[in-house]
Amino acid sequence: MEHKIVKTHKCFYLALDFKNMTVFSLAGLALIGCNATQAQARKYPNILHIHTDDHRPDGLHSLGNPLLITPNLDLLASTGMTFTHCYTMGSNVGAVSTPSRTMLLTGRSWKRIPGAPDATSNANDPKTFLPRVIEAAGYQTWHMGKYGNGFPKGVKEFAKSIIDDANGQTPATDRAHCTQRLADSTIVFLKDREASNETRPFYIYIAPPVPHDPRSAEPQYQKLYDPAKIPLSPSFMPVHPFNNGEMTVRDETLAPWPRTPEDTKQQNADYYSCISGLDYNIGRIFEALKASGQWDNTIIIFSGDNGLSMGDHGLFGKQNLYEFGGMHVPLVIAGPGIVKGKSEAFVYLMDLFPTFAEFAGASIPSGVEGKSIVPILKGKKTKVRDLLYTAYRSCQRSIRDDRWKLIRYPLINRNQLFDLSVDPYELNNLAEKPNKKSKVAKMMTLLQNEMTSHADKDPLTISNPRSDVWTPPTTKTPIVPSKNK
Repeated sequence: MEHKIVKTHKCFYLALDFKNMTVFSLAGLALIGCNATQAQARKYPNILHIHTDDHRPDGLHSLGNPLLITPNLDLLASTGMTFTHCYTMGSNVGAVSTPSRTMLLTGRSWKRIPGAPDATSNANDPKTFLPRVIEAAGYQTWHMGKYGNGFPKGVKEFAKSIIDDANGQTPATDRAHCTQRLADSTIVFLKDREASNETRPFYIYIAPPVPHDPRSAEPQYQKLYDPAKIPLSPSFMPVHPFNNGEMTVRDETLAPWPRTPEDTKQQNADYYSCISGLDYNIGRIFEALKASGQWDNTIIIFSGDNGLSMGDHGLFGKQNLYEFGGMHVPLVIAGPGIVKGKSEAFVYLMDLFPTFAEFAGASIPSGVEGKSIVPILKGKKTKVRDLLYTAYRSCQRSIRDDRWKLIRYPLINRNQLFDLSVDPYELNNLAEKPNKKSKVAKMMTLLQNEMTSHADKDPLTISNPRSDVWTPPTTKTPIVPSKNK
C-alpha cells in the first residue's frame, strides 16, 4: 500500500492511500477533518447577500415598477427565483429594521429575538448568530454597510465588518456615494481573496443604507426620473382615513399633511434614483465576481429589511401592515441549482437563516424558527407555510392566506378585511359587510392561533378603545426634507 502524508489544514493530517483511493485517520486523531477543509472539499457555494434598507416589494423594474431602471438586479431576477410574498414578521419599535435584521441574523421570530421575554436561553449566544454558524462550516465571512439599527451584536460576529450606514456612522455623511464605496470595498475583498489563493467559500453580507432617507443620489441617477412623469399609486391618499395607532412616527413626518401629489412624486423620484445608483454599483460587483471565476459557484440573494409606503394610504413610513407598506419586502435568489421563475410561497426573512445554513452544510442551532426554503428553490416544494402573520407594536396585527387578509387594530377595536384576489391595493374594506362576518370571525381565530404560536401575548381587543378619529398636523413642508431637493 502506498501512503502519502498530506497536511491539509493546521488542525490535522490525512493519510491517503492513492492506489485504493481510501482515506483513514492517523493514530491518535479522532477527527478526519475540520469544517474549513470540508467546505472546500465538498465545493459548497459562495453566498452573496445584498440586503437593502426600506426597499418596497415592487422596488425593481422586474418586480413590477416599469419606471425603475435596474438592469443588473433584473438580470438576477431573470435567472433565479423571485418570491412575491416575502415579509419581515413584525416590530416592537418604530425602527422596523432593528428587529427585522435581528430576525434575519438569528432565525428567530419577533417576540423571541435576543432580549425578548420569550427568547430561549441561548438566544444571546454569538455562536448561534448566522455569521458564526456559517463560519463554523468553513466559510470566510465579510460584511459592509448598515450597522446602527441593524443588530450590531450580530454584525460584529463577521470575521470583518466595515461600517457605512444611515445613522451617522462615518463615512456615511457622503450619502450619494455610499453604494460606490460599498462596491469598491467588495471588489477589493474579491481581488484580495484571489491574490492570497483563498480557497474557503465566502459569505458576504452587503447592507447598503439605501433607499432609506435621506435620499441622496449622484446627479446622473437623479436625471433618470422626472417627478412630473411619475404616476401616483392607485392607493395614494392625502390622509389615512383613521388613527392606526402610529400616525406621527418619524417616517410620517417626512411629508406634509395633507399629502400632496407634487411632494409625493418628488419623493418617489428621489427614491428611484437611489435604487438605480445601487443597481449600477451592484452590477460592478457582479462583474468583479465573474472576473474572479466565482460567479458560477455563488448563490446571490437580493432582499430588503422592510417595505415603505411612499404615499400609499396617505402614509410614508413602514409602521403599518398594508401589502405596500412596512412588512412586505423583495426577495430574489439565483445561483447554481436554483429553479428559475416566481414563487407565491409565504416566506419570512428569518427563513434565510436555515436556508443559508443548508447551502453551507452548517448545523442549525436550537431556537431557530425559520424554515429553509431550499426545497422551494430546488423545485421540490411549492410552500413552507399556509398563513402569513405580521405585527406592529401593540396597535396592529394581520393575517392572510392566498386570498383573504384581515388587519386588526386592537387599540381602536377595528378591522379591515380585503379580498386580495381582486383588491391588491387594499382599497375596499369588506369587514363591515353582513355577509363577511363569518369570514372575519374565522380570520380572527387564525390570527389568534398564529399569535399564540409566536409568543405574541398582546390582546386583540381592549375594554376601553381609543377614538379612531385623527386630525393631522397642519404643516405644509416636510420636517426632514429629501437631500435631492
